Amino acid sequence: MQASLLALFAHPDDEALRCGGTLAKYAALGATVNLICLTRGEAGKNTDPTLGDVNLASQRERELHDACAALGINPPIFLGYHDSGRGDRLQRDDPLATINADPIEMERRVLEVIEATRPQVMLTFDPHGMYGHPDHLVAHRVATAAYASSGFRQVRVQRLFYSVQSRAEMESLQSGTTLGVLAGLEPETYAVCDCTIAAEIDIHEYASHKRAALFAHCTQTGPLSTLGNLTPAQLQPLLERETFSLGGLRGLITHYPMTDLFEGLAVEFVRKQVVP
Repeated sequence: MQASLLALFAHPDDEALRCGGTLAKYAALGATVNLICLTRGEAGKNTDPTLGDVNLASQRERELHDACAALGINPPIFLGYHDSGRGDRLQRDDPLATINADPIEMERRVLEVIEATRPQVMLTFDPHGMYGHPDHLVAHRVATAAYASSGFRQVRVQRLFYSVQSRAEMESLQSGTTLGVLAGLEPETYAVCDCTIAAEIDIHEYASHKRAALFAHCTQTGPLSTLGNLTPAQLQPLLERETFSLGGLRGLITHYPMTDLFEGLAVEFVRKQVVP
């Protein structure tokens, strides 16, 4: 069976920071890699004034297409929900915001994508959504629910992984030029202890792909962003390895932590043919 990986995240740029290298790596190895994005990130902010007065939903949709191309994965699958925002921008009254949408209907739509793309492995946010964004928590919940329900379906996802940050990684991102969304958050809650890391993926060969994908999100990495102003010491570790905890498993794994998300699965990696 062709190796297939499905990632599910909430906004354009969510895919790049914590698992962009992993997506690029498996695409390069010959897996089919697809990405579901619940929203177009329209409740975010434009951090690059040179872009002028942009339609944020359309702009971020284009940025995600560019990021997927940089990673070498298939174009994104948008489910069309609305960005819920957070804090004083929380969209409590928008029926299409993910926080207000019917979670079972959302799960059904994800299951349809699973049936179409036939993934053995799924990736999504950890239970705390990296920093507690309401949409991240919805993405975590719906991916976990769809993984569980797939056990009764024709396509049973074999493994579910959560993208996580270690305590050391989180503390690094909170130091100096702090990643603003992590400011004031307790690592004991939003990070994981080392023994919780179930998979550690070496991505240094794909650092350029990840960097290109990250900075394809111009509105999120502009001069007014903290993400775009991380120091080399903060950014470099993110270009070398990515870590995951285990969300679900059907079958055995040979050792822990893993270094290959597909290890032990009967899958075939088919490299893409490059036409001169």
